[in-house]
Amino acid sequence: MACELAAQRNVEWIDLDRLAWDVYRPGTKAFSKLVNRFGPAVVSADGGIDRSRLAESAFEHPKALQDLEVIVHPAVLCLLNERIDDARCRSVAVLLVEGAVLIHSPHVDRSIFDAIVWLDASPATRAERLRTAGRADHTDRVPDPSPEALTGVERISAEGTVAEVAERLRALIHRA
Repeated sequence: MACELAAQRNVEWIDLDRLAWDVYRPGTKAFSKLVNRFGPAVVSADGGIDRSRLAESAFEHPKALQDLEVIVHPAVLCLLNERIDDARCRSVAVLLVEGAVLIHSPHVDRSIFDAIVWLDASPATRAERLRTAGRADHTDRVPDPSPEALTGVERISAEGTVAEVAERLRALIHRA
């Protein structure tokens, strides 16, 4: 959805998964911390982090997942703030930041966003969209948010075609 909306003039999109991959590329502090915490088995043959192996290790135990979040989320937020500042300097009208962890992570300063939107989707719709995006392994990684997490969050239906959901988002943006 965000990618489709970003095709509009003066609208840009940031995918927090891709930003996370940037913050733990080889040579970064986050890379070293991940290898120290999860071991050399999370390093792929090309020297980067093997995201599948990291996910296996992190999602194995709640403490491991918390450790992953403590390492990665603050670094992602730091880089995100840089990207937001850059977008402001370039007078980008709308910057869409996509990432389900925004709603769950205690490391996210929600005040940096003008609005936070949760796309309500059935488990089947969510699984299909993740599969289509090549992220089928993410299906069970992000639980539905708690009612507290949704405080102050705009919710819209993510059912229907991608174009229909993008239109709902477009309408929300224009109302803001």
